[in-house]
Amino acid sequence: MIVRVSRLRIIFPVGLFLALFLDGSLSNVFAAHLFKYPYSSVLHLVLLWIIFAVFLDDRNDLSIGIWSAFAGLVFDWYYTGILGVYMVALPLVVYLSRQVKPWLDLNFLTMLMVYIINLTIVEAFVYIWYLIGKVMTSNLADFAVYTLGPTIAVNLALFVILYYPVRQLYLKVS
Repeated sequence: MIVRVSRLRIIFPVGLFLALFLDGSLSNVFAAHLFKYPYSSVLHLVLLWIIFAVFLDDRNDLSIGIWSAFAGLVFDWYYTGILGVYMVALPLVVYLSRQVKPWLDLNFLTMLMVYIINLTIVEAFVYIWYLIGKVMTSNLADFAVYTLGPTIAVNLALFVILYYPVRQLYLKVS
């Protein structure tokens, strides 16, 4: 019996860990611009790759939730040092995105809106997690102005740049 493996099953994890690597590398290379006091912009290429997978995988043969939990664990372990933050936040976003997917018309603006909402959910989740753990003590207004706003702006630009190439990749390999 011959089992045909979808090329997307190989491309997705490779792209996920490439995005994981680029999140840290690009943040390090552009640290002077991304983390210029008092502002801090967090790159979320992993989240971008996951959202593309949720909305562009028509066959639903990827284990996106499991892969996102594993990527979140690696992200927590290597970048934040606090286990559980992204390991919980990324699968949560996968779950929420899958719940709203059937009611959405999948086009550029819809996916952009969903990405911005998911980005806000992840950043708010991390903010609350860090407040509870007493890792940071900033107030909600400072978080919104100095972290959430710049983070959305940078990731919005990345989404616009990467949407069509990633969409074409998904359409080609699925």
